[in-house]
Amino acid sequence: MRVTKRESATDKVSDEGTEKTAKDDAVHLRRSIGLLPSISFIIGTVVGSGIFIAPKGVLINSGSVGLSLLVWTLCGVLSTFGALCYAELGTSFRKSGGHYTYLLETLGPLPAFLRLWTEFIFIRPAVATYVSLAFGQYVVEPLFMPCAAPTVLVKLVSMLGVTFVVAVNCWSVTMAARTQVLLTFIKMFALILIIIPGIIALVNGKTENFQNAFVSDSLSLSKLPLAFYSGLYAYGGWFYLNFITEEVINPNRTIPLAITLSMVTVTVFYVLVNVAYYTMMTANELLMSDAVAVTFASRALQGVAPAIPVLVALSCLGALNGGFFSSPRMLFVGAREGHLPGIFSMIHIHRQTPLPAVLCLYPLVIIMMVRGEIFQLINFASFSRWLFIALATLGMIIHRYRFPDHPRPFKVPLAVAVIFTIVCFFIVGLSLYSDPWNTGGSCALTLSGVPVYYLTIKKSYIPERWKKAFNYLSLHVQIFLEVAQQEVQTY
Repeated sequence: MRVTKRESATDKVSDEGTEKTAKDDAVHLRRSIGLLPSISFIIGTVVGSGIFIAPKGVLINSGSVGLSLLVWTLCGVLSTFGALCYAELGTSFRKSGGHYTYLLETLGPLPAFLRLWTEFIFIRPAVATYVSLAFGQYVVEPLFMPCAAPTVLVKLVSMLGVTFVVAVNCWSVTMAARTQVLLTFIKMFALILIIIPGIIALVNGKTENFQNAFVSDSLSLSKLPLAFYSGLYAYGGWFYLNFITEEVINPNRTIPLAITLSMVTVTVFYVLVNVAYYTMMTANELLMSDAVAVTFASRALQGVAPAIPVLVALSCLGALNGGFFSSPRMLFVGAREGHLPGIFSMIHIHRQTPLPAVLCLYPLVIIMMVRGEIFQLINFASFSRWLFIALATLGMIIHRYRFPDHPRPFKVPLAVAVIFTIVCFFIVGLSLYSDPWNTGGSCALTLSGVPVYYLTIKKSYIPERWKKAFNYLSLHVQIFLEVAQQEVQTY
């Protein structure tokens, strides 16, 4: 039978259409995050509770108004340097997973596993707890002013906020992305609402709080790393887009552009917000406030002051949403590489969300929320977070030397990578002296992953009976959650 060219072409189109349909129906993470959601994702994750709570931590440890503003500026520059390094890493390695993936590709499996271990055990729960408590504090405190809000009620509201975010991220990737865009616009409006009256007052001559700005009786070199920790925490989140690389449309263009635009915007806004704070409040007044933005609004925005706590709470909710959107992807990739149980590398067959990875973090956050002082949580989580960021950028420099021909669509200047890496190691090292209790505990928990790696991953000394029991349990969890392994390679 003779087949005409027209029939052959028709069959080819039909086969391509069938293949495309099959791929669309397959279980896998979709590339659905464009430039605007990417920018919203970074800004929305960076601008959370930090800018409304961290000014107190920065001022306590820097000792003066002028030095605290300098710390905020340097933290912005340093975070931008780090973000540019991660733009190179994100375009060089097309897998999701962020820190974990880059450590795995450049320094090997042990550092990568330790990063995964610390993320699962305490970094993500501590960070999410910090943001959740800030959310609860800003929701509840205005109802009880001038009295202190009941701690139990603050934690209860915080738990409700976490529950809402987890539910959204389990339900739909699209819904989580749209929620992030909406909350980002709301939080930028909140920052503008703070900046404008502060700048107007400054222009009108209200500069008394900036006189002798660098004079301080409490300046201590040992405390400066803690000031940077608070500032860098407020800028934290610039690396989260790298956690979802496999879901970003045209990552070679989108990742560097989104990171650059986002970090420049955030740095300018953060410095201006702090200038506005100090224009309307003295240093002592800021230190006495547990909710800086609320105190600011009661002075500068009396007409709309009740709206500020609501806007700040929504800002915290946006940061929480961004964290729960991204961090489970690290667990997802780690399980896919065999460093976590396989159940965490599974996706819901209908909703296309990494359901088990999202859900596993939820109880850890609730447990940590029951007990934990807010600034201790920052110092506790920051040591390991910044240690592994420094290792990732060090790995990038080593990888450049070892594999000079590896494709790098975006390449950051070497000086930027070296400066960022050295400063990170310096801050991490000095923090062990500044706050030995929290940072030492963080270091110990990080190193506790070494025997876990060699016993369960490297040598697999797990008894056969335990393996069978775990596999049996995993199978029933898989059936109950309606999840399956990814059917399409997305990197």
